[in-house]
Amino acid sequence: MLLPLAVLVAGSQLDARSEENPDGASFAPALALDLQGGTQIVLQAVTTDGSEITPEAMEEAVGVIRQRVDANGVTEAEIAVQGQEQIIVEIPGKVDDETIALISKAAQMKFRPVLTVGSPVATAGQDAEGESGDDADSGNADSGNNGDSENADPGNENGENGNGENSGTEGEDGNAASSDEELLQQIADEQAELDPTDPSDLAQITPAVQELADRTDCTDPANLQGGGGDDPDLPLVTCDQTGVAKYILGPVEVAGTELTSASSGLGVGANGVQTNEWVVNLTFNDEGTAAFRETTERLQGLESPRNQFAITLDGLVVSAPSLSPGVIITNGQAEISGTFTRDSAATLANQLSFGSLPLTFEVQSQNTVSATLGTEQLQRGLFAGLIGLILVVVYSLFQYRTLGMLTVASLVVAGVMTYVVIALLSWGMGYRLSLPGVAGLIVAIGFTADSFIVYFERIRDELRDGRSLRLAVQRGWVRARRTIYAAKSVNLLSAIILYFMTVGGVRGFAFTLGLTTVIDILVVIWFTHPVMELLAKVPFFRDGHKWSGLSPDRLRISSGPRYKGAGRVEWEPATPQAPSDDLEGAREEAERTPAYAGAQAQSLPTGAGAAVPGGAPDGRRMTIAERRAAERKAAAEAAKNEEQL
Repeated sequence: MLLPLAVLVAGSQLDARSEENPDGASFAPALALDLQGGTQIVLQAVTTDGSEITPEAMEEAVGVIRQRVDANGVTEAEIAVQGQEQIIVEIPGKVDDETIALISKAAQMKFRPVLTVGSPVATAGQDAEGESGDDADSGNADSGNNGDSENADPGNENGENGNGENSGTEGEDGNAASSDEELLQQIADEQAELDPTDPSDLAQITPAVQELADRTDCTDPANLQGGGGDDPDLPLVTCDQTGVAKYILGPVEVAGTELTSASSGLGVGANGVQTNEWVVNLTFNDEGTAAFRETTERLQGLESPRNQFAITLDGLVVSAPSLSPGVIITNGQAEISGTFTRDSAATLANQLSFGSLPLTFEVQSQNTVSATLGTEQLQRGLFAGLIGLILVVVYSLFQYRTLGMLTVASLVVAGVMTYVVIALLSWGMGYRLSLPGVAGLIVAIGFTADSFIVYFERIRDELRDGRSLRLAVQRGWVRARRTIYAAKSVNLLSAIILYFMTVGGVRGFAFTLGLTTVIDILVVIWFTHPVMELLAKVPFFRDGHKWSGLSPDRLRISSGPRYKGAGRVEWEPATPQAPSDDLEGAREEAERTPAYAGAQAQSLPTGAGAAVPGGAPDGRRMTIAERRAAERKAAAEAAKNEEQL
């Protein structure tokens, strides 16, 4: 448990947070927009050709911007559509010019031929070999009038190319360019000296292009932020959107603006009958139809993966269908098919529709957002959390006496661990604590205390069975552990579902709720249980002192009726005596009869004269089990008397 604290201490010394290094380590967690304040950017959507901006295009633009912001290491950002042509972006803290430029940059769709497809990891010093499109998901692209198919692999790119703005990881080759800028310039110089026969010519993979491909790591989120900026006349080194494949693409052959429409639906077979396969239909304008006809005529005769064409959006590959031999799309209508579902086909169609728009964004305004309201709400939330914590402490001390101090200590350890982990996450992954996240931490107080209560009650149950404290701790832990794991699994599952099914601030609540659930389990295993084992050896607890919370008098172990747990009651006589058969039967029935908490303690009959249905010989009220036993005995005596008469 001390390891996270040691890492945070080391990080605060080696990579301390400052104005020059805002993403460094600090003992204070980074705060989100609602608590810290930040920057609000209003983007105005503009089309260069005056075409209408649809709501679907705006929603797709939000998704593109969110991907850019998230991949740039910014968390808890709020992005939403305002009106019909504006997007509001709110980012915690200060925003530099580079981030603003990345957010407002236009997302453009382009069609490029695939030269090679390879592993997503960096392979510096190795040659990237062309692989078949089997590494990616498959699909089909057909002409609008025939059923010939092609494989498609959805993917994405890291936006790296001859003139790209994103770069891969540095290679270790001694002949590698000293910087990314020099390497990009070297690519441009090499391409200027080439005279490729067509855009699919492998001669375009020059040493500089190969070096960039070797450096590129598609598993690095920084290489998946997109942003476009790639030169349409140069090769492009990129990744698919999910980072599962790396591509080297040829120059642009068809611009996205030449796509007039993209829609999803069920495919139609060669015989005109509708199939059960979801497809995406593309329609090009006249210029795009001519360019696409030339492209498909060349690609259909090439080997895999050069028979594929990649569709890039925002510098990332969204799909890479392949053409089967003999398929030439001449009418400007293409069909992409494969392992699509209804939702995935609709998503790709929306992406293509958005990329076909000549849509750009202008920064209309940039304002600083105050955290005054969020700070006031935080103070009230912390006050409510403090009240809840005090009530938990009071209940623990009242119910468990000195043993309740272990609950308090466990809560303190859990709180410190949670604070340290959140500070580490702020440093390592840019996490920012929001107001909903604070609410999740406050709710977790009760969930955490619940684990300790379950454990202590199991120990008490074992003590009521007459076991020593040492054995009670061992057996109680086995029983409590199963209950704790089951309860925490439900909490964790709820947090995971809530996190992935929601957006915005609700995800902050789900994240902290799931985090505290995991920490709760670790604290019970690594702190509460070991400390309880040590306390079992201390005479104050071992001998059952009246203030220990484990005293026999408090648990009613010595004599009288006692609750055994699980709805069972057991009676222990004050003095040893030979129980009668009816008494044994009454005790067995009492074991099976649930007792309500707080019921008045009552004793079982001690002699044959206790056959009064309503009360015991000593004048007290009998339990149900006692009355039933007395009734059976009275009935037996009455039957015996009748026989004698």
